[in-house]
Amino acid sequence: MPRTTEMTKGKPFKLILGFALPMVLGNVFQQLYSMVDTVIVGKFVGVNALAGVGSTGAISFLVVGFALGVCSGFSIPVSQQFGAGNYKNMRKYIAHAIYMSALTAVLLTVITVIFTGSILRIMNTPDEIYNDAYSYIIVIFSGISATIFYNMLSGILRAIGDSKSPLVFLIISSVINIGLDLTFIIVFKMGVFGAGLATIISQAISAIFCLAYMIRNYDILKFEKDELKFDVSYAKQLAVTGYPMALQFSITATGSIILQSAVNTLGTQSVAAITAAVKIQTVAIGPMESLGIAMATYCGQNKGAGKYKRITQGIKQSIIIQMIYCTASLMAVFFLGGILTTLFIDKSTTNPVEYAKIIELSAYYLKLSGSFYPTLGVLFILRNSLQGMGYSFLPMLAGVSELAARSIVAIGFISLLGFTAAGLSGPIAWIFADIVLIITYYIKMKEMKKSMTFTDSAAAAS
Repeated sequence: MPRTTEMTKGKPFKLILGFALPMVLGNVFQQLYSMVDTVIVGKFVGVNALAGVGSTGAISFLVVGFALGVCSGFSIPVSQQFGAGNYKNMRKYIAHAIYMSALTAVLLTVITVIFTGSILRIMNTPDEIYNDAYSYIIVIFSGISATIFYNMLSGILRAIGDSKSPLVFLIISSVINIGLDLTFIIVFKMGVFGAGLATIISQAISAIFCLAYMIRNYDILKFEKDELKFDVSYAKQLAVTGYPMALQFSITATGSIILQSAVNTLGTQSVAAITAAVKIQTVAIGPMESLGIAMATYCGQNKGAGKYKRITQGIKQSIIIQMIYCTASLMAVFFLGGILTTLFIDKSTTNPVEYAKIIELSAYYLKLSGSFYPTLGVLFILRNSLQGMGYSFLPMLAGVSELAARSIVAIGFISLLGFTAAGLSGPIAWIFADIVLIITYYIKMKEMKKSMTFTDSAAAAS
């Protein structure tokens, strides 16, 4: 049987780094193949197609982010029960996570397929890119169930301390996705529709592989008959942890939609530049996000084991790791942003003036945004740590503050400062969220300190 990782014993720094590394590699790999996906669209379909796909980023974040939030939230009680050594309760939570994920998938599919077109129009999507935007995102939403089940299964594996297997399945998904992209777009000339279809098919295949692997290799995940019986109390607990996290993503994404609506008024060049910049930035910040996700598992297991002092140790040490990486990623996007943007545009088929402008704007966006990566790094650590401890509602308030910040920028400053305001929108939102998270963290740690119980003083002092 593959090895699980108990994060309730040993040195936090080594455990966190070792657990996070496969996730970091997986996130980078995922973002790289997503970037390849965008490169193929930009090179072989055109700038309008690139802008069309990019203009769906906010609405995609709204829906896919909701799905990912649900999956992350459902895995928290699993990690807590694993940390406590209560495998029977753990399996009950997993069974109910499957039931509730299926219901969520059906509801999201129906709602998004019906309203996607109207939302794109409300977002002021330019006419010249509307068809590409709709063709791409409608496929993604039609296959949202594949995304949900792939991420739910990966979340369960991480909750029991296996961060390596999801990396393998992600690599499989990435290779399949790139192969299908090349086939659908270049060979069959399916355009952005083919890019979306490739993504959904690859995730569905990976979900099947992941499920088969779990059934075959993990005895602690094999259900007894009584563990599959529906119980309202388990469903309620999953709802308490899962849906606030999902809403947090959606609240943040709502701010992005409002901002994207304002950015769309700046023209296709600006939309294309931001599309390329965001793809580059997503790769750069992927390891920060992965470290945050690792902290959710670490804090969840230690909360279940009652080892609260280890939680504070782990958070402090993870922030040190985060700051080192933030410095390196800032240097990378600052000096390489313009060069990397050229990957997304075919110079031979793009007007020279337009080509130069897109590169200039993209590099400028990355410099503005990248200067604030340390604030984003703190956000990922604190938000995921609080969620891992079971405080799903409070981090959602940080999402509300992000929504407020992005809305203020979109409504009050895009028309005045143009592209500069778009570049600063992310950093302003991160700062607003950090204020809420830092206050929440100190309040909750103070409460824990009053009631803390040391079940392993040697491990707590390590």
